[in-house]
Amino acid sequence: MSELVIRFLKPADWADSVHIHYWNTYPSGDSTDWPGEPVTADGDGWFVYRFNDAKSASVVFSDGNGSQTEDLHCACSGYYANGHWYECEENVDPRVAAFSGISAATRSSSNASAKPLHVPVDPNGPLGDFREETIYFLLTARFNEGDPSISFFCRDRIKFNPETGEPEDPHWRGDFKGLIERLDYLRDLGFTAIWITPPVENRSGLDYHGYHAYDWTRIDPRLESPDATYQDLIDEAHKRGIKIIQDVVVNHSCQYGIRGKVHIDHLPIKYYVPQGSEQGRVDHGPYQGHLGNYTWPNRDDIDNPLAPDWYRERHHSDPEGKLPLQDPKTGETIPKPGYDPGRFFGIDAQALDPEWYMQHGFICGGDWESEAVQKKHIAGDCINLATDRQNVKDYLIGAVNRYLDMGVDALRIDTVKHVPRDNLLEYVNAWKAHKPGLFVFGENLVKGYGWGDLGGGDNGPSFIRPWWYTRLGHDPRNPHSGGDSGFPQLDFGLFSTFRDNLSRGSFEGVARVLEMDWIYGNASTLVTFLQNHDVGPDNDFRFRFKGEQWMAAAAYNLLWTVRGIPCLYYGEEIEFMKGAPQDVIGNDDTLDQTGRAYFGDHLTDENIGTTQSHPLYQHIKRLNQIRRAIPALQKGEMSQIHEWGSGMRFVRDFQDGASYAVVGLSIGSDQDIAVENIRNGVYRDAITGKEMSVGNGCLGFHVPANSAGIYVLNGAGKIGSDGVYLR
Repeated sequence: MSELVIRFLKPADWADSVHIHYWNTYPSGDSTDWPGEPVTADGDGWFVYRFNDAKSASVVFSDGNGSQTEDLHCACSGYYANGHWYECEENVDPRVAAFSGISAATRSSSNASAKPLHVPVDPNGPLGDFREETIYFLLTARFNEGDPSISFFCRDRIKFNPETGEPEDPHWRGDFKGLIERLDYLRDLGFTAIWITPPVENRSGLDYHGYHAYDWTRIDPRLESPDATYQDLIDEAHKRGIKIIQDVVVNHSCQYGIRGKVHIDHLPIKYYVPQGSEQGRVDHGPYQGHLGNYTWPNRDDIDNPLAPDWYRERHHSDPEGKLPLQDPKTGETIPKPGYDPGRFFGIDAQALDPEWYMQHGFICGGDWESEAVQKKHIAGDCINLATDRQNVKDYLIGAVNRYLDMGVDALRIDTVKHVPRDNLLEYVNAWKAHKPGLFVFGENLVKGYGWGDLGGGDNGPSFIRPWWYTRLGHDPRNPHSGGDSGFPQLDFGLFSTFRDNLSRGSFEGVARVLEMDWIYGNASTLVTFLQNHDVGPDNDFRFRFKGEQWMAAAAYNLLWTVRGIPCLYYGEEIEFMKGAPQDVIGNDDTLDQTGRAYFGDHLTDENIGTTQSHPLYQHIKRLNQIRRAIPALQKGEMSQIHEWGSGMRFVRDFQDGASYAVVGLSIGSDQDIAVENIRNGVYRDAITGKEMSVGNGCLGFHVPANSAGIYVLNGAGKIGSDGVYLR
């Protein structure tokens, strides 16, 4: 077997050492742990690595100091220089090449030439190409209840029955058992991947959503039943061909620390007495006497073995929190009505353990659009971890690796812009090294196009914007200064256009965003959406989409046919909680009044038929069928993008015509669409089945209002059944 030789020209701003991380080697399948193996220096800034038993490999070069190349798939010997990969014969010495522009001269007795080959992703790894999937995003605790015995009320925002005065609608109501019971519902709807909120153990006054982690190594017991564990969910999903995307928080922990690793100073919450009240007289639903956890015999919030001895001793000696306790910090005796709430709930940033936490205070005002967003704590129950410390890396990486070993198929990373890109990529790359082919995407929330220093009215710098995290360069005005980082993001840029167009029944502005796709490492891997648990597409972003149903249908036509991986937020398929705030807004709001209301009532045996007959359910189901059958809609490059408010058209081309589709969309009114300079041949519409022959490079067709025309070259014809909107 000829050896695979890879040479690398180290950029001038890299550290002196170079490592190569590899996976997917053929035929051996060997791989390294991140950051891989040292690469041998070969003079003049060049490094060389030789594979003795491989014909091909996927590789990443890095310097161990935050700099790295994009993911490369090397099917033969070659070299990487100035952001490009060149295939060449083994005996070609790249040091004689001239790298002005993208040119290369080579030396070879056989007169071999070097061929530039830019491969931003390796989509054919062992886990498949995630662009083929469509994603259903749900808050596990609010989706479907399977085991009422593990339901749990948080101590904030409890809903009471107005007639009986009894608490109802537990915050932790959905669970893995309930999700397993409705996997077939999601499969019928056509989704192939489920993104669940963080399943690890949480602690806070309102932690049902999973973003206040307390122990990354344990699954929260409020989600698991003896016959329905996290492993059971993963296994049952896989039996149905459904992948599991686990949400992961790297940026912060809850306000109580991390079990077994670090303790944050607080007084036991069972000693808290509101001003004007008395101990044991707090009437707060299941928290009858005080705010201590009503399901624990010790009536407390934490069981951290690193808490002081006196704290842990009080678990057993005073479960009701009635015996006098001297605050070790102030000398005051509690319980005492109105005593400083900060001693129970607050955080002194300067007193945090610097081995685990940042100490720069809390975000306020303009901090959200500056470097401070990466140093300061988000909120009182979201305390910034010192993510650059090795102990933090080891803990988080090791904990998540366990879930990858259990079968988790992909990761979504929360609060991306709060962690510097190069630091966050250390985590992402380590997980990819542990599970080659892993798809990882992030959430970098912006309320605009997110172009940063590139302009476009953006008031934030590039280094906290989505495109920056998809790239490896360090020039905030030049995305091409670095290749693909392999870390795509949720497409907030496209989402942000919706407030200005969809609510008015228009596609205006969509083309402008799509034409900026060049700024991303690989725009085809962005995850697209209409709304999620934090934001909606209306003018103030706070509400679930409240436009007309036909507007939503037209939006889904767009999301399912443009580049990117479509993601639906739970309940959108029936306009669930339409117009409600995505999260609590008023002081007295409870979850049933928000977009995070409990969905399971629509999934009961009595009601599921009505749910599945909803026009949008049937619409999304058909869109999933169509996208699944046409590779061009999943992975094809976009070209000839044009929109005119009431309509839009473009071409999707996968592998130079292997799958080729001409798409026309309408919104609000019927549209006649013409597309020129396309491939000749026979086209069949996936919506109507209509067949048209093209011999002059021009295709014209009619699209009814809020429908689509998807003319596929040599396509199979009509896919699925007509509905209210696709017809």
